[in-house]
Amino acid sequence: MAKNKLSNNQKRRVAAKHQQRLAIKQDESLANFSSPRDGVVISRFGKSADVEDSAGLIYRCSIRRTLPSIVTGDKVVWRESLEPNTNGIIEAVHPRHSELVRPDFYDGVKPVAANVDQIVIISAVLPELSLNIIDRYLVACECTDIKPIIVLNKIDLLNDDQRTEVEKKLTIYTHIGYQVLYVSCQNQQGIAVLQEVLQGKISILVGQSGVGKSSIINLLLPHQSQSVMTGGISEISRLGQHTTTSSRLYHLPNGGDIIDSPGIREFGLWHLEPEQVISGFKEFDNYLGGCHFRDCNHFDTPGCLLQKVVQDGKIAPSRLDNYHRILQTMQEVKAKTNKIYK
Repeated sequence: MAKNKLSNNQKRRVAAKHQQRLAIKQDESLANFSSPRDGVVISRFGKSADVEDSAGLIYRCSIRRTLPSIVTGDKVVWRESLEPNTNGIIEAVHPRHSELVRPDFYDGVKPVAANVDQIVIISAVLPELSLNIIDRYLVACECTDIKPIIVLNKIDLLNDDQRTEVEKKLTIYTHIGYQVLYVSCQNQQGIAVLQEVLQGKISILVGQSGVGKSSIINLLLPHQSQSVMTGGISEISRLGQHTTTSSRLYHLPNGGDIIDSPGIREFGLWHLEPEQVISGFKEFDNYLGGCHFRDCNHFDTPGCLLQKVVQDGKIAPSRLDNYHRILQTMQEVKAKTNKIYK
């Protein structure tokens, strides 16, 4: 015998009762948790995160599976567990006013940190002073509208002639309008100036492994209960040894916060479009559209205005070179990715 069909009103009543049962079940599942409150994620560990409340207390919390990727710096709504030795739970994430991301083969882009005011790009004379790495980070900053600050560490290793040469290289960036600081963890030169720049801001420290991020943080946080793990330079490869394993937020004594990110040797930008990359070189802006051909590649196309202003000394050759290197890397990675997933 066929079942009688439900009317639309009956369907709505059934659906409403179903939602009521779900709500009751949710309330029962939250019976062992406190009322919701705001907090800040100071570190992420797989499916869990450390959340700091308004009193400065830190709680390990599980992350609801339905939430988007949570990163250090996120402002969240969470509940404390009322049972001992049990994680709290993160229920929601407030909108981010800024987000630093990096490309990921599986997820497209992967957030690195949220709600950051400025990115402190740390380089050093060892493992090497890489203008290409600096330019990659500057492109990321320009595309996310986050203020960059360039810091050169380990300047105590330079003699007067070497320092003059290094400062000449980095003058490129001061002429463009970027702030460049010179510091040494060995003799603490420039640390006071860096402290002033960080005060009252949320800053993320980025750069290659071995440039001294953790050593700088230890100087900025002299009363931290546990020093940030530091790593040196491999004697075999002369590359930095990775130390920090996950991004973590620390409070500065005089106000402001810093986020220490995992050391990386290359910052990929292949999730961006070429138009976004060239906009990341902000001194190019006045000359774009002035080339003889509209589809100019700014490399070997005749009548390129960018090539001309480089020859005239108005733009540093390394900047145009690094622009092309970034595009080349993007093309190589995208070709490799397409080959893998075909």
